[in-house]
Amino acid sequence: MEMNSSNVEAVVKQVLESMLNQQVSTPATNAGNQAIPKTARVAMLTSLEHYDIKEFPMPEVGDGDILVKVEGCGVCGTDAHEFKRDPFGLIPVALGHEGTGEIVKMGKNVKIDSAGKPLKVGDKVVTCMIFKDDPDIEMFDLNKKNIGGADVYGLLPDDDIHLNGWFSDYILIREGSSVFNVSDLDLKSRILIEPCAVLIHAVERAKTTGILRFNSRVVVQGCGPIGLICIAILRTMGIENIVAVDGNQQRLDFAKEMGAERSVNFMNHKGVDALAEAVKDAFGGHAADFAFQCTGSPVAHSNIYKFIRNGGGLCELGFFINGGDATINPHFDLCSKEITLVGSWVYTLRDYATTFDFLKRAKGIGLPMEKLITHEFPLEEINEAHITNLKQAGLKIAIVNK
Repeated sequence: MEMNSSNVEAVVKQVLESMLNQQVSTPATNAGNQAIPKTARVAMLTSLEHYDIKEFPMPEVGDGDILVKVEGCGVCGTDAHEFKRDPFGLIPVALGHEGTGEIVKMGKNVKIDSAGKPLKVGDKVVTCMIFKDDPDIEMFDLNKKNIGGADVYGLLPDDDIHLNGWFSDYILIREGSSVFNVSDLDLKSRILIEPCAVLIHAVERAKTTGILRFNSRVVVQGCGPIGLICIAILRTMGIENIVAVDGNQQRLDFAKEMGAERSVNFMNHKGVDALAEAVKDAFGGHAADFAFQCTGSPVAHSNIYKFIRNGGGLCELGFFINGGDATINPHFDLCSKEITLVGSWVYTLRDYATTFDFLKRAKGIGLPMEKLITHEFPLEEINEAHITNLKQAGLKIAIVNK
């Protein structure tokens, strides 16, 4: 066939139309070459103690956004408070802030994570916080400011995007959010990153007192997930003289697996004086150099001063909501003993980065971190998961998408 200018124009037009049609008909795909669906399921807390599984349209991914296919998310004590009482007044809300998943689509402006590590489709990620352009919060600022005033996925008011929490099939990480590439960690480790960061921050706060040292006698009160992780972090630091205090013998036994040398069951002792004496006996006749209070109980906070030696230290990290007032005697508990007290609240961006190294170190020395996750539920059984959590039937409950 003779090719004149009109023939060339027709062929070019046909090729362009074919390419355009192919682009339109081919859906966006993830690293596993699976099509991204047009809708996503979200577990929406619609009333007290009740989630509904709702389906929403998949949102547009902006130039600075990241669409993540959720693989799993831990159930936190904060989720339990919201499930039971809605203290933040967020209902209806998509919860879940201990989540992780795989990037399936990215905006063109997304190149690196919050630590400067490259990001690509297929990478495994976690989020930390949304910072609302706060210039005082920086990744490597030595004047570390915690992020209690920032927003967090899983505690955002509902909007027209809806994919705001990790209790879902997908989550849209918006421009300006923190995100970390954690592809070198397994799923259970990634689910544990957020609660572990809480304890990394607490231990960093404790170190500012100058009292917590390699050979310190340390008491950890409360052996739920928070206290157990605290013990594991202390153990990875080389601190061995750790006494765990709790009223659940099964948790106390696990505390020893996580690195506690001895334990004290407060159910076996009547009154704070007897309990304090038992803690002292566990340390071979000595009071603790330092204490971590991880229970969220005002009574437990009042008691823990009795466990600490003169000139010792205390880190309180158990209160993530208003748990009520604690009664202490300022003379006997603080002044005459010269106790150094620090409070701890959430974490900093640097603590997140430190947490990744902690999890690798804990695994390296044989601490069974993965055993903290005792129950896994699919998304459609999220109500059962929260009821199990409220019953304290296990340690860390997780929603896992198979």
